[in-house]
Parts: sequence; C-alpha cells; structure tokens
Amino acid sequence: MTAIEEHALTLDPEEARRVRQERLEQIGRWVLPLAIMILAIWLWDRICVWNDIPKYILPRPGVVLQTLFDDAGLLFSSLLVTLKITFLSLLLAVIGGVGLAVLFAQSKWVEMSFFPFAIVLQVTPIVAIFPLINIYVDNQTTKLLLCAWIVAFFPILSNTTLGLNSVDRNLRDMFKLNGATRWQQLRYLRLPAAMPYFLGGLKIAGGLSLIGAVVAEFVAGATGQSSGLASRIIEAGYRLNAPRLFAALILISFTGILIFLVLSLISHLILRRWHESALRQER
Repeated sequence: MTAIEEHALTLDPEEARRVRQERLEQIGRWVLPLAIMILAIWLWDRICVWNDIPKYILPRPGVVLQTLFDDAGLLFSSLLVTLKITFLSLLLAVIGGVGLAVLFAQSKWVEMSFFPFAIVLQVTPIVAIFPLINIYVDNQTTKLLLCAWIVAFFPILSNTTLGLNSVDRNLRDMFKLNGATRWQQLRYLRLPAAMPYFLGGLKIAGGLSLIGAVVAEFVAGATGQSSGLASRIIEAGYRLNAPRLFAALILISFTGILIFLVLSLISHLILRRWHESALRQER
C-alpha cells in the first residue's frame, strides 16, 4: 500500500476522491501523450506497409530513425548552425525587448510614439521583409539573425510592457508616498511585478526564434556545409531524399520542444517561491 493510499484511508470520502484524482492526473499527464505518440507512430508505419508506399514518398519510422543515425554528423552540424542563430536572436530580442519596454514604462509619450512601429514590424510577414534585408545587408549570418530577431522580438516587448503597466495602483501610490523615485519604483516594484509576464513572453519567443531561424534560411536559400537544417530540408526535397527530410523535421521539432521545456523550467525555478502561477494550487 502506497503512502498516498494509506493517507487516503484516514480522509473523508471527498478528500480521498480528490487525492485519487490528483494521482490519476499525475499519471495521465505523462502516460496519455506517450500512448498517443506511440499509436501515431505505429499508424504511420502501418499506412506505409498497407499501401506499399515507397520510401522516397513516405518513409517508414524505422527508416527515418536509421537515417537520423546514419546522417547524424551532417544533420547535427547543421543543427548547431541553426541553434547559433536561434539563441543569438533570442538574446538580442531579450535585450532589445526588455530595454524598450523599460523605456516605454518611463514615458507614455515614447510608448505612444514607437509601439505602433513594433506592431507593424510584427504583423508584416518576414518573407516580405527579407528582400529589403537582402539588399541592405551583405553578411549572410547577419541576414538570418536579423530575420529571426524580428520574429522573436515582439512577444518580449509586448509581454514585458504589459507587466510593467500592470502594477497595482495602491502599491505605486505607497511607493510615491514614501518618496521613491521613478527608477526606485522600476527596480523594486515594476520589474519584479513584470517578471511573470516577461517569462511568459520568453517561452513564446524561444519557439519563435527557432521558427524565425528556419524560415529565414528558407527565404535566404542558404546552402553549403555551414548551412542550417532548413538547407538540409531543401536539399533533401530536391533529391527526393524523404528519409533525410523527415529526420531533419523531427530534429527541428524535438529541438523546439526542448527549448520550450528548458525555458519553462527556468520560469518555474524563478517563480516557484513567490508567484501564484508557479505555486501548487489548492483544489
């Protein structure tokens, strides 16, 4: 008998039901996604077998996995190129987004003047902006970095600005009554209050920076040994090498999931001791 079950015996029926429900949810949170994933892979494999689909059209999962191992040197070297663009663009998005959000928080006139330009930059498709970047920027890496930064920048700016402007008015009035300067209010009140918003924007921007890096390489048509995963996908498509194409796609997907999980863990570690969103909620 487990400790939870022993504890449940000492509880009233409603409390015992809640404990069992929590235990089932903890198990289901991991078991259900894994079960659905295994079922989807099995169905993918069976469709290939039942319809006798050639591997250059739709390869079986085993063939894709074997290709991932066989071409690991090429694919992972390209992944490193993509990750370099991803993390550099994310870093620049954090520096630029937070810095500009702080400036907006200090002056409503600055926010009203420049925030519409950030919106225009966000809603304009990157494939439409890239021809201009291609004209004015010579360095290939800088082109890719700029494209990825444009995609990742707005969630950081928007969420941080929202957080800085969402401070409780009573707390702001208390700081003013105690003679706090605007920068003291920013440091001790507004920045801590904006932290959950910033971390939420960071999780969004992490995935978008990877998407931006891949899309930028697609529109740039980058090729060669030092190119990222997007170029491997383009090359595999031209050569009808579907196993490598699927392997590169899977690698991108798992990289995006890993980035999201790492940023979620960072957010939890920062917020777990003081913010409601990370504290265990009572049912």
